[in-house]
Amino acid sequence: MVSKKVLFVASVAVHLHAFHRPYLKWFHDQGYEVHVACRGAFSDHNVFKVWNIEFERSPLSLTHLSSLFELRKIINENNYSLITCHTPMASVLSRLASVEARKKGTRLIYTAHGFHFFKGGSKWSWLTYYPVEVTMSYLTDAIVCINQEDLDIISKNGSSSTDYYLIPGIGVDPSRFEPPSREKKSLLKNSLEISEDAFVMIYVAEFIERKNHRLLIDAIKSLSEKIDNFILLLAGKGILLDEIKQYVADNGIGEQVRFLGFVTDIEKHYQVSDVAISSSRQEGLGINLVEAMMCGVPVIATIDRGHRTVIDHNVNGILCPQNDPASLADAVFEIHQNDQLRFNMSIEAIEKAKKFEIKNSLEAMSKIYDKFL
Repeated sequence: MVSKKVLFVASVAVHLHAFHRPYLKWFHDQGYEVHVACRGAFSDHNVFKVWNIEFERSPLSLTHLSSLFELRKIINENNYSLITCHTPMASVLSRLASVEARKKGTRLIYTAHGFHFFKGGSKWSWLTYYPVEVTMSYLTDAIVCINQEDLDIISKNGSSSTDYYLIPGIGVDPSRFEPPSREKKSLLKNSLEISEDAFVMIYVAEFIERKNHRLLIDAIKSLSEKIDNFILLLAGKGILLDEIKQYVADNGIGEQVRFLGFVTDIEKHYQVSDVAISSSRQEGLGINLVEAMMCGVPVIATIDRGHRTVIDHNVNGILCPQNDPASLADAVFEIHQNDQLRFNMSIEAIEKAKKFEIKNSLEAMSKIYDKFL
């Protein structure tokens, strides 16, 4: 007999902090004792117990075995009603660790925030992650996807006894992200020491290879000859930060690019921006673009499954080919030159973003939870 407990599993605490606090609250409000398992410190008044497990993201890490044994012990001793797992490696370990518990009634839901294999992806990703995810589907009660491409692939090739669902992302809180008035935008620009007439671009992303900052820098360099006064805001941190800073300097655009670091009030920076950009090689959805859209900012992004989910081409933004800095630069220049286009896209961005509000995602997930509790 399982008890009224649920377990959230993710590789790192920051993932739970960024995406799952509303879901932790939902379970707490339903009367469940909420546990989480992750690497790193995490606290939330809706959480009863935090299990610190040294999960690693790399599939080649030698620590996976000890993490598996530790997680299996926790699961077998706590008789969870439901396990909801996130992030690839932590989810693989969760499903392996819960084999015995599922025989006793525990149910397991895996939310895929964007598979590492995708159309146009490397052979390596397809040879490694794809067969693992298909195999693991046989140890899963339900798989939840946030874009259509992922859903189509796994539902077609995964276990026929597993349920598959599509939700509108993990959700964004619209109370935090809203369009500024003209007066507020002017005041914010002044407080951030941005000139009133500056054309402001923003890219919010971790500095890692997948986010492809170099592509954006290459595009921006060519714009310096076309746009007199612009600023590119780069928010985030990561292992490639120093390398990208040097690349910016080498290209002679250091005065036009600002590195913001990790920003807790990112909404202010969206609200002073004229366009938000993502040059990422692949995204499950592109939550940074949704946040910008809620602030009434048109968006430009490289073509991939997640960006296609968020952007209706030439409606609320522009989609550009991968690895094509000229097309990216042209898209930015078009929005810069055409005030009416920028205004129209702003209105459409606000409307499109409503689909991804947290209330819609939480409503969709709560129906899935109810089915398995």
